[in-house]
Amino acid sequence: MRSVCVFCGSRSGTNPAFSSSATALGQSLARRRQRLVYGGGNVGLMGILADAAIDAGGEVVGVIPAALLERELGHGSLTELRVVQTMHERKAMMADLSGAFVAMPGGFGTLDELCEILTWAQLGLHAKPVGVLNVAGYFDAFLEFLLRATRDGFLHDFDRELFLVDDDPDRLVEQLLTAPPRKARTVDDKIDRRVR
Repeated sequence: MRSVCVFCGSRSGTNPAFSSSATALGQSLARRRQRLVYGGGNVGLMGILADAAIDAGGEVVGVIPAALLERELGHGSLTELRVVQTMHERKAMMADLSGAFVAMPGGFGTLDELCEILTWAQLGLHAKPVGVLNVAGYFDAFLEFLLRATRDGFLHDFDRELFLVDDDPDRLVEQLLTAPPRKARTVDDKIDRRVR
């Protein structure tokens, strides 16, 4: 693994722990020589994360839709800034460039990116490790929702094994880098497990 994609907010949020964790995550990736792939923004947690990685000597690749670049939201000091036309292209390119994924606190966009990458893993479209950085319990309600979805029959217990959760940036990165390779699921695998 050489690149880690991070999904996070274009706002900083109200808890200072969010910004501190974004800084720590950027530094951790740079220290481990992991290229940061992210949404290319210069604002919010996105900007804090990228700045921390750059300041620590890391390589940072941003992927941003042209419409956001036109609104002057693109980061000007990245190793590389790739401009795409749509949000769909952005997500696909970020996934292609990355060997692992981390979701930090954020809003609709972050949740969309996390759920899409988990759906792709569930469908067997990738077997890359996924981590949730649960800063200050931010994702507690999401994790509770997944338990409810499992109880109500919309997820299987093994679907919740598709991602790691930790509240410490450095520890989460270490877990992602040392996670044993996971075989991509297939439709047959899921059918076999349902029958058992």
